[in-house]
Amino acid sequence: MYALDRKLLRDLWALRTQNLAISLVIACGVGMIIMSLSTQRSLEITRERFYDENRFGEVFVELKRAPDSLRDRLEEIPGMRDVQTRVVVSAFLDVEGLDQPAVGRINGIPSEHLPVLNRIHLRAGRNLDPLGQHEVILSEAFAGAHQFEPGDKLKVIINGRLQLMHVVGIALSPESIYEIQPGQMIPDPSSYGVLWMDERELAAAFDMEGAFNSAAFTLLRGASEPEVIRQIDALTEEFGGAGAYARSEQISHRFLDHEMKQLKGMGTVVPTIFLGVAAFLLNIVLSRLINTQREQIAVLKAFGYMWWEIGGHYLLMTLMVAFMGAIMGTAMGIYLGRGLTHLYTTFFHFPVFEFYLAQDIVWIGWGIAVGSAFIGAIGGLHRALTLPPAEAMRPEPPANYQRSLFEVIGLSRLLSPIGKMILRQLERTPRRTVLSIVGVALAVSVMVLGNFMEDSVQKLMHLMFSETQRYDITVAFREPTNMAVESELIRLPGVLRCELFRSVPARFRAGHRERLVGIQGVPTDHELYRFIDEREEIIDLPPNGLLISTELANLLDVSVGDFIQVEVLEGERPTRSLQVAATIDDFAGLSAFTEITSLGNAIRESETASGAYLQIDLRQEQSLMRTLKEHPRIAGVNIKRSTVESFNKTIAENLLTMRMVNVIFASIIALGVIYNTARIALSERTRELATLRVLGFTRAEISSILLGELAVITIAGLPLGCALGNVFAFVALLSVDRELFRIPLTVLPKTYLLATGTAVVSALIAGLLVRRRLDKLNLIDVLKTRE
Repeated sequence: MYALDRKLLRDLWALRTQNLAISLVIACGVGMIIMSLSTQRSLEITRERFYDENRFGEVFVELKRAPDSLRDRLEEIPGMRDVQTRVVVSAFLDVEGLDQPAVGRINGIPSEHLPVLNRIHLRAGRNLDPLGQHEVILSEAFAGAHQFEPGDKLKVIINGRLQLMHVVGIALSPESIYEIQPGQMIPDPSSYGVLWMDERELAAAFDMEGAFNSAAFTLLRGASEPEVIRQIDALTEEFGGAGAYARSEQISHRFLDHEMKQLKGMGTVVPTIFLGVAAFLLNIVLSRLINTQREQIAVLKAFGYMWWEIGGHYLLMTLMVAFMGAIMGTAMGIYLGRGLTHLYTTFFHFPVFEFYLAQDIVWIGWGIAVGSAFIGAIGGLHRALTLPPAEAMRPEPPANYQRSLFEVIGLSRLLSPIGKMILRQLERTPRRTVLSIVGVALAVSVMVLGNFMEDSVQKLMHLMFSETQRYDITVAFREPTNMAVESELIRLPGVLRCELFRSVPARFRAGHRERLVGIQGVPTDHELYRFIDEREEIIDLPPNGLLISTELANLLDVSVGDFIQVEVLEGERPTRSLQVAATIDDFAGLSAFTEITSLGNAIRESETASGAYLQIDLRQEQSLMRTLKEHPRIAGVNIKRSTVESFNKTIAENLLTMRMVNVIFASIIALGVIYNTARIALSERTRELATLRVLGFTRAEISSILLGELAVITIAGLPLGCALGNVFAFVALLSVDRELFRIPLTVLPKTYLLATGTAVVSALIAGLLVRRRLDKLNLIDVLKTRE
């Protein structure tokens, strides 16, 4: 073994505690990269495999009713490869033990052969029997929520008639990987499910024989998707087509895409913080080591060692620390990635969803770890390689002692002698002091970044479900219904207030930009659905024109006063030029509102309603639910309370898990920064502190000097960390798909308290470890002449 190799091992062992702290910081960074990006890759690979195996459509359209003969014309569109027509309806599901009626999306599929597109993956039971009757296959999420198994029976209200269906199978579909009811924010498998029935039986039940109301398409390679969509719209217009849309707009696919963007952001922003801190720690540790080994470096140079051998020695030491951190980070990333993958199975339903460790991502993580170590080593290596042997043989010159800033401005009278010593020392090493403060700030910011989302989501839920949505129940009608239905609904048991609304699908155009958006008409005196922006200000509904979400205005590049071409995709399908009267910073989707009478005039129909918001007496809720379930006009019911409960059951638990991970990671940063700063200060000032002990200072007094420096650094880093945390939180929200959600940036005091408390506890632990070393100080060895 070469002499430098033995020296390397001795140095690594002597600095083992500091090296371990740095390795843990690197491990956190590498672990986050591997966890986030590998989980993203796992989602992507699993999704694409599921799509391919089950032939998921690329373009979709919903219609009112079209004859089967239209299929031949759709197949003739240039660029079209496959066409799958079907009947899709909504129905109430009468589930034993469930107070409210669940809503089912029933898809008609052939029982004799596999569908051309959007095939199901059977998880249990069997496929539909061509000779069977009243058979149904349930989605796995809905079946799991109610413990349905093949052989059970399910009551389904089909077109107003109660039908007892036989559950013959449990299945998954690429259409409902993220199984969420349209118009909702989070999935609730207890109140919404997807079902599959024989297409002939379903068509007969809804008077759709020889017709279809939904279609899916795949395109030939190289086909123009916008042009195919335009031609589909042209052919389906007369049959009530609601506007064709690409896979990217399909709700399940879109939520998956959004989650993968979030993972990508998590795998880049947070690891950058950790590895930046690691580079800083390596820099100060290596710089101090080189300063203490000045004489050794001089002797090595005098004995003929080349500059690249000495530089390689110290660089190898930093790389060893980085490699140790990368190894631990890889194991950490695999463990956390598997845990995150398991967490995702709550929301995303695949036949097989396993964590896939991507080798290229591992190499990227290792490369970034080595790069951060190299960056951290540059300053110290430059000093070691440029130090002349003759100068290195002499002890390092003493620091430039001068009056501190507090003494210059006259505030020193407020400080004790020990306080003056603390401030003087911090001012003599400004670079290290500033970097140490930044390190503590980064630890605090990681805690804020990791926990602000809970605050922001709670704020979002409050604004949406308490301030905006002041109703208890939403009901949807099967067909647009005369406004006289309001008096009928208000007489139902438990209904205290009723407000009707009218929703119509439309295509908004402004120049070359366009979006499919639903326009909602509400009464002028609306109270159950208010327009609240993120500043919690109430926005009045303009008497004329449109109130649109700010995000929609940005996408269309329009502002208040501009006109939008609105093509209504229902009824007579008129095209109107409507003025943007106001915008609102709302929270979800792309919204457009207008006064309900104005909407009726714009679409050339008498005043009708698509649904109603109900405020109810909760004591009569069950009685009302039974009545609504049997009402012939009502196609769907949504209870707001169930949505909130579903959120608290799923999202809140997952946020708690992520909080624990963030507390551990932030503690590692804080402990690594503060402990290394304290150890370096101790190694530099051991002789001074020993001298003070000889002069009569107690252990407590010399400890207060060193620990006082740590306290000043920690306290200075806390407010900076809170501010940095807000900046990082703002950047993190940029990765959220704003067409889906606009989450308000909210950081509650409890989050700041948790972040600063974690840093303070880490500082106390580091202080205790340093105090133990001070107590073991050997005055005779320390005060020996070093020359």
